[in-house]
Amino acid sequence: MADNPTSEMKPTLGLTGLTFNAMALIAPGAFLWLTFAPQATEGTTAPAMWLGIFIALLLCLATASCYAELAKLYPGPGSSYFFAEQAFLNHDKAWRYARLSKFIVGWGSHLYYWVYPGVMVGVTGIFVGYIVGTLWPNFMSASNPGPAFMGLVAIVFSFFVAYIAYRGVVGSTMVNIAINVIQISALVLFSVLLLGYRMNHPSGSVAWQWDAQSGDAYAYQFRTKTVVDHGQATVEISRDSSGRPLPELDASGKAVPYHVSYPAHDASGNFLTHKSAPSVISPHEWGWVFVQATIAILILVGFESVTALGGEAKNPKHHIPIAVITSLLIQGAFCYLFEYFAANYFLNSGYAMTNATASAAPIGDMMVMVGDAIFGPGRGRYFMLAEAFTVFLALIGTTLACMNTGARVTYAMGKDEEVPEHFGLLHSKNLTPHRAIWTLAGISAVIGCLAVSMLFGDAGALSDATIKALPHGFWSSWGYTSHAVMAAMPNSLITITLASNFGTFLLYGLSCLICIVAYQNHLNFHPVRHLAIPIFGLLANLACMAFYLIGPFMGYGTPKEPLLALGIALVWAIYGGIYFTRRTRVMGRTTLVTRAAREEPVN
Repeated sequence: MADNPTSEMKPTLGLTGLTFNAMALIAPGAFLWLTFAPQATEGTTAPAMWLGIFIALLLCLATASCYAELAKLYPGPGSSYFFAEQAFLNHDKAWRYARLSKFIVGWGSHLYYWVYPGVMVGVTGIFVGYIVGTLWPNFMSASNPGPAFMGLVAIVFSFFVAYIAYRGVVGSTMVNIAINVIQISALVLFSVLLLGYRMNHPSGSVAWQWDAQSGDAYAYQFRTKTVVDHGQATVEISRDSSGRPLPELDASGKAVPYHVSYPAHDASGNFLTHKSAPSVISPHEWGWVFVQATIAILILVGFESVTALGGEAKNPKHHIPIAVITSLLIQGAFCYLFEYFAANYFLNSGYAMTNATASAAPIGDMMVMVGDAIFGPGRGRYFMLAEAFTVFLALIGTTLACMNTGARVTYAMGKDEEVPEHFGLLHSKNLTPHRAIWTLAGISAVIGCLAVSMLFGDAGALSDATIKALPHGFWSSWGYTSHAVMAAMPNSLITITLASNFGTFLLYGLSCLICIVAYQNHLNFHPVRHLAIPIFGLLANLACMAFYLIGPFMGYGTPKEPLLALGIALVWAIYGGIYFTRRTRVMGRTTLVTRAAREEPVN
C-alpha cells in the first residue's frame, strides 16, 4: 500500500539545502528567457520594465521579512497556511478566527501555488518550441511555435517534474543546487556579453540586424521589394530559395553594411530602444512601472517556498529565516537587476522592442545575435543552444521547487481535513505527499495548455503575412487563425500569469497582515520589523491588486488580460466560500474556534 497515514516528514535539510530550494523557484536563468516576452508585449509600458522589477523586489523584500519573522515563531510545514492558524490561535483576542483565517489563506494561496506551475510548464512548451524551430525551421517556426506542439510539451514536462518531486525532497535539493550554480553562471556571462555588444557598437557603427523568418542575424542591409496584395502595397524582404534575406548591393556589387542606431520610437510611436543607460532605469511614466510590476512579481516569487519545508528542516527556527532573505537577495537584488538591465540596454535598431514583441523567445534571439557577433556568422545558434540547455535545467528546478511547495501546502490542508483527507497522506517509502503532487501535475498540464493556446493574442497578434509564412501542419500552425481574430482575443499566457500573480499578491498581503497579528503584544515585538515593514508590504500588495482594475481604465496596458484574471480570482473565491460552508456542515465543525491555545514565549 503506497499510503502511510502514520508517517511524518524527516528533517534532512540544512541552511544550504533550504536556500537553494528557494533560489531554484526564483531562478533568474529561466525567467529572464521566459518573461521578457510577455513584459515586452504589455502595451506601451515596456520602457519601464527594469524599474517595475525593482518595485516588485521592494514589495517582495518587505513580504520576505514577514515570512522570516513568522518562521521564527512557528516553524512547521504549510507556510502561510500554518502561520495563519498559529498567529490567530495564540492571540489573546482574535483566537476564535483561527480556522477561518487559515482556510482563507490556504485557499487563496492555491490560486498561486496551483496556477504558477501551470505557467511554468506552459512556458517550457514555448521554450522547447523555440529550440525545435531553431534546429528544424522547416517543421516549426522558432519565433512562433505551434500551440498543439507547445501543449504536448507542457503535458509531458508536468508529469516528468512531478515524478522527481514524488521521489523525495533530498533528491530534489541536489538537483536544485547543481542547476542554480550552472544557470546563474551562464546567464551572468550572457549579460556581460550583452553589455559588451552595446558598448562596442555606438550609433553609426557597423553591426548586426535580426531576421525573424530565418532566425538569424546578418551584418548587411536587407534588400526589399514592394508587394501589392488586394490593393494594399507592403514592403517585404527579398529572400533566396532557403528563406535567407538577400543583401542590398552597392554600385560595386558588394553587400551594404548595416549601421546600428538607437531610436527611442518608430513613426507610429512604438517604443524601440533606450538611448542611454539612465533611460533603462528611469520610470518614464509611473503608471507603466506598476503595470510592469504586476507582471514582474512572477519572476521574484518563491522565497517563501522554504517556509513550506519546515517539517523537513534540521533547524527551522534559525535556518529558514536566513534562507528566505538570502535567496531573494541573491536572485532578485543581484541576478535579475543585472540581467534585465543588460537585456534592455542591448536593444538597438537591429533588434528593437518591436522584434521582442513578435517573438516567443526574444532572449534566445539576442543570444543568437550576440553569438554571431562574437564567434562569427552562423555560430550564434550554437551559443544559444548551450545557454538554452542551462535554461532548461533552470526550468526543471523552478517547476520542481514550486510543485514541492504547492503540494506541501495542500498536504497541510489535507492533514487538517480542510480539503479531502487523502491529500494529507504521505507515500510509505518516499515520505512525499504523492497524492497532492500527482493532482498538481494534472492541473498544471491543463493550465499549461491553456497558457499557450493564444500566445500571440491581443497586442501581440501576428500579421497575416507572418501567419501565412508559418510551416503548415497540425503541430506547427494549428491555432493560428488571422490577425483580426487573434487581436480580438486576450493573450493567454499573460492572462494565466496575471491570475497567478493576483494569487501571489493576495497571499503576500495576507501574510504581512498575519505577521502584524502574530507579534501584537508579543514579548519580542519590534516596531520596524513587526509593524512598519508589514504595513508597507500589505499596502504595496493591495496597490498592485487594485491596479489590475484601475490600470486598464487609466489607459495603462491592455484591459482584457487583467480583467479576465480578476474574473478567475473571483470565481475561485466564490467556489471557496461554497466549499468551506459545505465542508463545515459535513464535518460537523464550527466556523469559529471554541477553545484558545497558548504558545511558549520565544527567547
